[in-house]
Amino acid sequence: MKKFSRLLFPALVLLFIFGPAQSYGIERVVRTSDGEVITFTQMIQEIRNSNIIFVGEAHTNIEHHAAQLQVIKSLEALSVTVAVGLEMFRADSQRELDRWLAGKMEEEAFITTYMDNWGYPWQYYRDIFLYAKKHRISMIGLNVSPQITQKVSQSGFASLTSGELKQLPPQIGCDIDERYMDYIKKAYEFHGMESKSFIHFCEAQMIWDKVMAWNLAKYLTHNPRTTVVVLAGTGHAWKRGIPEQLRRQYEFRYKAVLPEIPDRINVSTITTEDADYILLQ
Repeated sequence: MKKFSRLLFPALVLLFIFGPAQSYGIERVVRTSDGEVITFTQMIQEIRNSNIIFVGEAHTNIEHHAAQLQVIKSLEALSVTVAVGLEMFRADSQRELDRWLAGKMEEEAFITTYMDNWGYPWQYYRDIFLYAKKHRISMIGLNVSPQITQKVSQSGFASLTSGELKQLPPQIGCDIDERYMDYIKKAYEFHGMESKSFIHFCEAQMIWDKVMAWNLAKYLTHNPRTTVVVLAGTGHAWKRGIPEQLRRQYEFRYKAVLPEIPDRINVSTITTEDADYILLQ
């Protein structure tokens, strides 16, 4: 990635046509295509017509979740029809998710469903779920049964039975390259893991990517005028994750937005092959 300028590039033409997007916290963003530092508002104007916007996170970083909500709110302010895709929910929990959004579940009951799907504290994601409920924003469970990914993580993709494979996208395979494994190793800090175990972990990651891409494609096929903001860990949201699986089979327009994370996601090393925008701290 070429050295970027710290000068803010004006977006007067876009602002004149569309009006200002609302900014809620993040103010500066690196656009990887040219290394320019732009405003959050300008980024929103540039990505607003995408079919899918991936916004990555470190699961335990509350600021990353605030940034994800900032993206959702800003698109809503521009009258974009938004849905939220969730790594945090399995596709087979969609009924409970829909009941929550329809006001048919109280928060306490929904937390039980949430914890059945995701192991991180509710408070990290609460504001996003409450906002979606209040504003009637669809939320889509994208993930697969943890029993499948746990089995792959322990014993590899080849250990899946024919019955388990039927729960996955048709003709699914598990092709991972060295660049993918290098990124996963940096993102998850498994430097001491045995080689075979690490490959199995990468295979489990790849299954997540393929299944979530498949579920995204199914939703967008039925809702082509919607922009889906996907909330997922950086290991899934970067371009070699879910976006790569979409690129191989579908023609959706997408953008990948990652938060700056020291020693992992660095503006001096991330390129357009990894992400389109980096949210600066």
